[in-house]
Amino acid sequence: MSEFRFTRPDNFPPIVKNLIIINVLMYVAQLTLSARFPFSEWVMLWPLMPEKLHRLLLEAGVLGGARDFRPYQLITHMFAHSPQTFFHIVFNMFTLWMFGKVLENVWGGPRFLLFYFACGLGAAALHLGVQYLRCQELLAYFNAGDTVAIQQQLGAVSPALGASGAVMGVMVAFAYLFPNTELFIMFIPVPVKAKWAMLGLAAIDLFGGVASVSGDNIAHFAHLGGALTGFLMVLYWNKTNRRSLY
Repeated sequence: MSEFRFTRPDNFPPIVKNLIIINVLMYVAQLTLSARFPFSEWVMLWPLMPEKLHRLLLEAGVLGGARDFRPYQLITHMFAHSPQTFFHIVFNMFTLWMFGKVLENVWGGPRFLLFYFACGLGAAALHLGVQYLRCQELLAYFNAGDTVAIQQQLGAVSPALGASGAVMGVMVAFAYLFPNTELFIMFIPVPVKAKWAMLGLAAIDLFGGVASVSGDNIAHFAHLGGALTGFLMVLYWNKTNRRSLY
């Protein structure tokens, strides 16, 4: 005789809950400590750049001092958010709760935690790689003495912070596993299936990353890195375990 057990989904499973708590505590630390210490600058993800470019930036003073990349920033930047933009952390945490709770209930805590950190690291890897290429371009502008191009390309050395890359991976996994789930999105009067919503968000990030619109401070390639990592992981898991495809 087969046995069937019904497990009620947890509306606030432990891994998602603790990830949100850590993000909120980090945000409070940024608000309270940054007045005395450059705490936010310590936990941001700073770009990998050629040593010569780093020296030129310091000498020119165009950034008021350029900080270095440190390996620990690969983790800390995932829990830090812009102190000037409260909506930044609110949107990320709400999205993590909305989609992450479903995945954690399906996969269990350990697998979801592995997936979340892998997506965050994948986001950081693609972001750093693209930034390094842009730093090479910026160095060429310094060598050519093109001050106009230097000012336009300074975004290449901007630091990144936020859980968006990891959260993007969570959203992609949800859309892959539950593609026909209808979502209500702000400013869109009709429900949109998860698969089309994620394709739309990916297209917006791809356009934003390639176009490099002036004044756009969103790390689009970090979003794409998290999305790609999440897609590849859930694709692999479902090929090796068909029972996990929903």
